[in-house]
Amino acid sequence: MTAPTPPVSARPGPPPPIPAVAGSGPGAVGAARSGRGAAAGSRFSVIYRLVLRNQVTVGRLLAMAALGAVAVLLGLAVGLSSQSDPVDAGATLIDRYGLQLLAPVVALVFASSALGDLVDDHTLVYLWMRPVPRVTVAAAAALAALTVCVPVVTVPLVLSAALTGAGAALVGGTAVACLVGVVGYVGMFCALGLRFKRALVWGIAYILLWEGFVANASKTASRLSLRAYTRSVISEYTGVGLDQATLPLAVAVAVPLAVAVAMVLYTGRRLARTDVD
Repeated sequence: MTAPTPPVSARPGPPPPIPAVAGSGPGAVGAARSGRGAAAGSRFSVIYRLVLRNQVTVGRLLAMAALGAVAVLLGLAVGLSSQSDPVDAGATLIDRYGLQLLAPVVALVFASSALGDLVDDHTLVYLWMRPVPRVTVAAAAALAALTVCVPVVTVPLVLSAALTGAGAALVGGTAVACLVGVVGYVGMFCALGLRFKRALVWGIAYILLWEGFVANASKTASRLSLRAYTRSVISEYTGVGLDQATLPLAVAVAVPLAVAVAMVLYTGRRLARTDVD
């Protein structure tokens, strides 16, 4: 006779331990996030270098450098002249030539071409097809334009302010006004270059007609002009009363920066909704 088979229990035993998976755990999650961050930074850097290389041409640099040289010569002329009030003469020079002409024109030339050139030669599609957030493309284009515009505008105007003999107040105000104004203009004109094919024409119309005439005629309209904010910075630093320069320093600095951020976000949204060929 065979021994009776013991009854099989219907209750299952404890599950076997789950083997450890290589690369799991908090350390691996952190490494994955770090890798994604590095990849995003790499994509941003690639787009930044592409836009910078595309927009910086010898002709553009020479033309804008010539405008900067004129600012230096004008500052020297004011400094050598027998002005009874060099601060007033220097502030007027920086306002009328630097902030009304040099800063917006330089920003227009480089910022409108940041994405506009890629649209015109049909190469934007190669960026558009990449799995990159569109706001990243817009931010990289704006930063590339700022890399060129900030020194091209700030260096000659600060030197011009120093040569007028107006003192440190005008030099400091010029530096702040240039930085704030260029940031605001670059954000605006990057969006303009993507939105319109003839961005230079629209930009010149804005600079000459709106900022040159309409904004000077109305206090309300001046609030929609970046020049009112940059000239308010000069006025706050030097105490010189310039036209429509009635804004406090904090507002004069914050608004152009906010405009730049808003325009970059708009450009990214526009890229996401635009069919690129």
